[in-house]
Amino acid sequence: MLNRRKFIRRSALSAIPLLGFSTPQKRTPGFEDIRHLNGDAYWKGVRQMFPMPTEEAYFNTGTMGAQPTVVLEKTIESMRNNATNIAKTDYQGNGPLLLQGYEAYVDLRKKIGALINADYKEIALTQNATYGMNYVSNGLDLKPGDEIINTDQEHGGGRAGWQVAAARYKLVYKQAKIAIPANDPQQIIDSIKKEITPKTRIIAIPHIVSVHGFILPVKAICEMARERGIFTIIDGAQSVGQIPVDVKDLGCDAYFSSLHKWLLAPAGNGILYLRKEVMPQVWTTLASYQWENEEDHGFRLTQRGTGNPSIIVGLEAAIDFHNAIGPKKVTDRIKELGDYLRAGLQKIEKVTIESSTHPDMCAGITTYGIEGVKGVDLQNEMWKRKRMQPRAVGERMIRHSLHIYNLEHEIDAALAVVRDLAG
Repeated sequence: MLNRRKFIRRSALSAIPLLGFSTPQKRTPGFEDIRHLNGDAYWKGVRQMFPMPTEEAYFNTGTMGAQPTVVLEKTIESMRNNATNIAKTDYQGNGPLLLQGYEAYVDLRKKIGALINADYKEIALTQNATYGMNYVSNGLDLKPGDEIINTDQEHGGGRAGWQVAAARYKLVYKQAKIAIPANDPQQIIDSIKKEITPKTRIIAIPHIVSVHGFILPVKAICEMARERGIFTIIDGAQSVGQIPVDVKDLGCDAYFSSLHKWLLAPAGNGILYLRKEVMPQVWTTLASYQWENEEDHGFRLTQRGTGNPSIIVGLEAAIDFHNAIGPKKVTDRIKELGDYLRAGLQKIEKVTIESSTHPDMCAGITTYGIEGVKGVDLQNEMWKRKRMQPRAVGERMIRHSLHIYNLEHEIDAALAVVRDLAG
């Protein structure tokens, strides 16, 4: 009998076309085509590995990353294969893998562990960052009067679970104030420290603030919390793939992320890391067969019922794509592009940057505005004039999220629009 992996590989060759998709007429370049290139030529080659039209510039990775062609094709191929060969499944290791929420995915979790420096058993696969936050906020035993500290810059997916827990169990919910723009790491540390009391049980903060893109001094805050016996949870929705992430070095108890943003995986992929020493403290929230698995806690929290297995295929393809370039090369490039944009904006009068310009507190996200111009109007003008798509935030600002598929000439075009509107 064929094992499942060999079966998928063979049956995919005879898969029928999916409605709505056509075979590309032009071969997508691969890494073998650009390995000899350097500098701008290399990154132009990388840009060709994405299906977006070359005359369009996508600046909204902070909401959703653009999938490389190889990720898109492998995801679709998996879905097509499952639909074509569904009758051949016998639930004993043969045929296509139809169900996502029951598998351990050990090899995949090992790849993720290598990316963030964790043992695979400390990693659960989730749907997104919000799931990870809720697994912890629902899974910890807390009692009335226990205190939770967030910041006033939380995304809803990093905040609401704690607010629900506070209302349900009569906890005390607090928010530390973060200055905007944030350019002083110690000021952030002091703001959180100010909220700590002997009743503080939880500090839950973002690694990178979603709206403004500044990087919090997470390692120092986790060290401060650990000295006081406080449980730390880091919202890494904007971090994995944008900046280097080493959960052991950070010293946090829990870390969750959405991988459809900066890691460029299909939507529906997220992770939750729990330090092995604290994993037994977190009850299973979505319970299935493995709900009391004490040997592999990551598997316990991964199993959540039927889901689409093809997005997991896409996740592995996205990790392989990231690794083929090199994680450091990716994050260095993102920082380089972010610095390039910020340097250009700082030369334009009437422009206010609300993101950090501190070298250790900024990467690929920059939020800014022009005096007298609404954020949505600036967003619309960029699309109307140059087919560029950032994202308006609030009344006055837009957020530029730069990734490896962006090029310097696109940033130059954006700066030209800003200069023109600034008068």
